[in-house]
Amino acid sequence: MTPRWDIFCKVVDNYGDIGVAWRLARTLAAHHGLNVSIWVDDLAALSRIWPGVSSTADRQQVGGIDVRRWCEPFPTADPGDVVIETFQCTPPQSYMVAMAARTPAPRWINLDYLSAESWVGSCHRLPSPHPRLPLTKYFYFPGFDAATGGLLHEPGLESARASFLADARGMQDFWRSHGLAPPREGELRVSLFCYPTAPVAALVEAWSRSATPITVLMPEGPAALEFRALMPATQMNGWIERGASRIKIIPFTDQDAYDRLLWACDLNFVRGEDSFLRAHWARRAFVWNIYPQQENAHWIKLHAFLDRYVDGLGDPAPEALRQLWRVWNGIARASEVADAWCQFNAHRAAIERHTALWAEGLAARKDLTSGLVEFCADIGQLTVT
Repeated sequence: MTPRWDIFCKVVDNYGDIGVAWRLARTLAAHHGLNVSIWVDDLAALSRIWPGVSSTADRQQVGGIDVRRWCEPFPTADPGDVVIETFQCTPPQSYMVAMAARTPAPRWINLDYLSAESWVGSCHRLPSPHPRLPLTKYFYFPGFDAATGGLLHEPGLESARASFLADARGMQDFWRSHGLAPPREGELRVSLFCYPTAPVAALVEAWSRSATPITVLMPEGPAALEFRALMPATQMNGWIERGASRIKIIPFTDQDAYDRLLWACDLNFVRGEDSFLRAHWARRAFVWNIYPQQENAHWIKLHAFLDRYVDGLGDPAPEALRQLWRVWNGIARASEVADAWCQFNAHRAAIERHTALWAEGLAARKDLTSGLVEFCADIGQLTVT
């Protein structure tokens, strides 16, 4: 019998956590032939990144995945052979009791946050016995080196990107769907997805003085709504125009369409975890708005990633990249954004070449889903597809 995997996800950061959980579920089902159920406490968030999901149904089949509402009281459910809690969202107590009653007990994994910090490798795959139940949870950490669990990267991703970019008619249709002609000579096209804390208005003001036209597509969300409210007098036909720049707030898209947006644009501003990782696979220069944490703990994570990412990027591009990321994440003053942008843009071509090589190296390693399937087989003699 094909093993069943149950994935649990509590939506905290709007789309980052559910984005990761849904990509994992899709890859397990489509590329590993597993029976997958996903329990989600906010189906409305899932339906925004995958419109085939109903936000009102308690149970539904979507793309071969059993989608279940995680609610209280929790319904009676037979645990899967493997149980994945994403980002430390402990399954309901009644479900864990049912896990403990199974023989053999399910393989229980906490899929943790992606981090480039050095300590992650030492915690990857560590067991954690439950204090009361005869269960053991294992910590599985995504990461950027061989000591970690790798990264979410589905088979065929590179070929899908290459085919999309090589299809001239398809590219024209893509831009037309956003009310645009193909890019003009020298025009910069940017996707902009960030938290409201990012200095969007200051960056757009810097863009307005650009010597070349800049077209920005900004998926709707809190940051987009706040920015649109600041610019009531500059909006025309759905566009916010400021000097050399024009910005359009576009509808939120599903995961595959968002990938195409990242592939098509010359530069991507991304946020959180899911879009951050997809920016790697787009092989374009990108700027990351990391999820804010108390006491600025996220700055440590940001710098840990930067230290890895800029390795091999020739001077002076690393400092230009670092400074724009620092400004974008509130480490440096927003008033410095114009100079930071100019320096970053001057080295953008070198940064893009470096990012393509960086992504190629990451993609050559075992992907997270394949490693996770093998690890669960090792600890439970489950069949690896």
